[in-house]
Formats: sequence, structure tokens, C-alpha cells
Amino acid sequence: MSTPKGNIFQWKLHGDGKTLHPGEVVEPDERLTWGRTAGIGAQHVVAMFGATFLVPILTGFDPSTTLFFTALSTALFLLINRNVLPSYLGSSFGFIAPIAAVTTAHKGIAVASFGIMVTGLLLALIGVAVHYAGSKWIDIIMPPVVNGAIVAIIGFNLAPSVWNNFKAAPDTALVTLVAVLLVAVLFRGLAGRLNILLGVIIGYAYACARGQVDFSAIGKASWLGLPQFHTPQVDFSILPMFLPVVLVLVAENVGHVKSVAQMTGRDYDNQMGTALFADGLGTAIAGFGGGSGTTTYGENIGVMAATKVYSTAAYWCASGFALLLSLCPKFGAIINTIPAGVLGGVTTLLYGMIGMMGIRIWVENKVNFDKPLNIMVAAIVMIIAIGQFEFAFNGIQFNGIAIGTIVILVAYHGLKAIGKATGTIAKDDPDIL
Repeated sequence: MSTPKGNIFQWKLHGDGKTLHPGEVVEPDERLTWGRTAGIGAQHVVAMFGATFLVPILTGFDPSTTLFFTALSTALFLLINRNVLPSYLGSSFGFIAPIAAVTTAHKGIAVASFGIMVTGLLLALIGVAVHYAGSKWIDIIMPPVVNGAIVAIIGFNLAPSVWNNFKAAPDTALVTLVAVLLVAVLFRGLAGRLNILLGVIIGYAYACARGQVDFSAIGKASWLGLPQFHTPQVDFSILPMFLPVVLVLVAENVGHVKSVAQMTGRDYDNQMGTALFADGLGTAIAGFGGGSGTTTYGENIGVMAATKVYSTAAYWCASGFALLLSLCPKFGAIINTIPAGVLGGVTTLLYGMIGMMGIRIWVENKVNFDKPLNIMVAAIVMIIAIGQFEFAFNGIQFNGIAIGTIVILVAYHGLKAIGKATGTIAKDDPDIL
């Protein structure tokens, strides 16, 4: 299945490297000509870019620094998985809510970086555990009703921040949102898949016409230079807001590995632990250097589905292109000029989609909401997140995501144990139909 262990940087040329007949696929250990492979790599950069650059814009992190660490994390992921598991690691939206909570508390970006770093380290440890103990225990701790709820509340908890940006310039926000929606249904193929990026560009152009964009920082930025790195500031009080993200990252990585396995027809079960470890290590390094946390990207699965090219060589090219972009401060300055109205429009859809991804987990796993336990714990957690419940204990702040995660884990497993002990829930009661 994999490339020779003596040289993981050796890909077989697929056919003549130039033509793909209908139905043909380029396997992970194959490649087209380097020019064509680089072209596919560029498509991967474009596909992940719309979501990846939005995370630092929304959280106050430097876009160039974040892009630098996505390139580094992708390279680490490919190396650790010995070039057999194709993936790009972009910015994780799971970190937006805890970072926003930290900045709202005026603790600063450096403290948020500490939360990202610790989250990454914990994910890496989980990866080691999964590699040696298997992944079945993840399904036991996080059955679909729990997993779906945790993913959903990451998105729905951010609804108030969307409204704050939207009302800053309602006309621009509306133009951006409508553009994102129309591009998705007007265009086929890659253009339709890039609706978020193209919608932001249209909204940005409108904002420029309305005089809502400040270009002063662009002229001051140089064309070449290193990103703005910074080290984390230790503050253990913020960890309860970040640790629930670990569960989201686990779900995203496991889902990614299963999706790639289905697309390629290969068995990647042995890669589950190394995938988690690689993403955790990449996130920890990003947190240490001032970048946002990373995760495997569904956008790039879309590119593979469209092109039928699964070559890991294309992802090395994508990593290289992203690295070059990160070394252009002027590019980062342009990204930083995106106004609040544009962000309000695009995140109306984007954050809602994160929430709906959790609902999708329930649907795909056929979670039975006729069961009182399932609907009760899910209902409580959704209100906690959308209502932005919060409380402090011994100086430690818990936000809606942290509270919701704790509640559903404790309530689901606790109530199910009580139900089975009293006989109100069958001993062999399954979590899915």
C-alpha cells in the first residue's frame, strides 16, 4: 500500500504522467508529471485558503503566521504518516470560540496560544494511545449523539459574534452572504466549491466601493519577510475553554481518515493514531510559535473527489506554495484589511455550517431521538451553547462550549448507567439504530 520504507519520497509515475482516462485515479503513492502535480497542489491551496485565512482574521492572529504553520503542519503530517495518507492541515474553526473568550477577557493572544499548544499536546497523546490501544474506545466515550452535539455547539455558540460583525455594515454583510450562496449554485466544479473564497472577494470589492476598507497598512508592509512569531503565555485558568476542542479535533481527524479510506478503497485504520498524533504535534508547534491550531481539511477532500488525484506529492506542492505565501508580509496585510461587514456575511453561513456538521453526524449515524435520553441531553447542551451559559469557579472561567461538553459527557454516560441499573434502559441498548 505504501511507498518503499527506504525512500518515502519516491512516487511511481501514473501512466505517461500526462493523461487520465475516464474513471482512472492517481493513487497516493503515484504522481503525474511534476508540472501537473504542482497544478493540483495549487488547487489544494486555493481550496483550503478561504477557510484557513478566515480563522486568524476572526481571532486576531496573524494570517501569514497561521499560513506558515499550516504549511509546516501539513509537511509533518505527511512525514509522520509516511506519505500514505493524503491531507492538508488548515486552520481549525474549533478554536475560534475559546480564542474569542480569551480575548474578550482581555488576556491576550499569547494566552490563547498557550491554550492552543496544550490542546495540541493532548491530541498528540490521544494519538499515541489510539495507535497502541485502537480507536474503539473513542466510539465508547463519544457515541454519535455526544459527538454530534459537541461539534454542533462549537458553531452555534458563535452566533452572537456573527451578529456583532453583521450589524457593523449590514449592506456589505448581505452582499457577501448572497454572493457566497449564489456562487455555490451558479457554478459547477471547483468554482462552486470555492464559494466562500469567491463570496469574500465579491464582498470585499463592494466594501472597497463603499469606502469601508483601510489600505494604509498594505503600503507599509514589505514584499518579503518572516511571519510574526510569538511565544505562548502560561495561564492554566483558560484551559477549560480549550480542552473541549480536543474532542472536536478527534472527530474531524477520524472522519477524515474514514473519508479518505472510502475514496481510495484503502484500509487506513492503522493510520488513525498517527493522524491524530501528527495533527496534535502540528497544533502544538503552531501554538508555541503564534499560529492558530490545525485540523485535517474537508475542502481538500473535495478537490480529490473532483480530480481523482490522491497523490501525496500534490500535498507537498501545496505545502510549499502555502509556505511561500506566508513569507510575503504584504499578502498578510491585504488579508487583514477585510472589514467586519464581510466577515459578518460569510460567518453567518460558515458558523451555521459548523453547527450543522454536528447535526449531520446525528443524521448519518441514525441517532434515535425517540429515546428520551438522547433528546434530553442533546436539547440541554444546545441551549447551553446558543444561550452562551458561563460561570467561574476558583477563578477559572467556563464558557458555553466547555460547560456543554462537560454536561453531555457526564449526563449521557451517567444517566445511561442509572437507566441500565434501574431497568428503564435495556442492558444492550445501542447508541445507533
